[in-house]
Amino acid sequence: MVDRQLRSRGIHDEHVLVAMGQVPRHEFVPHALRRFAYDDEPVSLPRRQSVSQPYMVAVMAEALALTQTDTVLEVGAGSGYAAAVIALLAKHVYSIEWEADLADMARTNLHRTGYDARVTIIHGDGTLGCPAHAPYDAISVAAAAPQVPTRLLEQMEPNSGRLVMPVGPESSQELTLVRCSPAGLRSMCITGCRFVPLRGTEGRRREWGFTS
Repeated sequence: MVDRQLRSRGIHDEHVLVAMGQVPRHEFVPHALRRFAYDDEPVSLPRRQSVSQPYMVAVMAEALALTQTDTVLEVGAGSGYAAAVIALLAKHVYSIEWEADLADMARTNLHRTGYDARVTIIHGDGTLGCPAHAPYDAISVAAAAPQVPTRLLEQMEPNSGRLVMPVGPESSQELTLVRCSPAGLRSMCITGCRFVPLRGTEGRRREWGFTS
């Protein structure tokens, strides 16, 4: 997976490549789908969610340029896979999951695989962030919305924070990197992508068909 799907497609950060090779992805997908765990595609989870494609997990981690002193907010814990990868690259991860049963799944998976010491799973509205532990050196959002939620921008480290998130309509998005600096916010598109819709107060949009 690391050589064929990541290194050969332009992932150069050795720390990210080592982390992706170390985390057992099959432990974070439903048992019936484990034969697909290392394929170059997302794997379905309950509640119409998914474990992101390995390449996309690596692209997002590399874009955030994580260090061992970073505190990270992840929006969309899913099964806990990406949080486990980030935990090897950062100091601590606070991961928020909208669906209670997926939050429980993530906690179970992280505990079983030994990554829970550096990851805190929170059941809640990720579009509101987690002010109690802000500001964050990095924020990773694994779901798409028409724009970056304001609350997340407000919780970035003001001089050096980074945020990566798919932004755009439901049919397709641009994976967008936002950087904070003393001069203000700057954003850039990394690649095209397609993620599940972001649930929550600032993610919900009538045109996306959300009612809760």
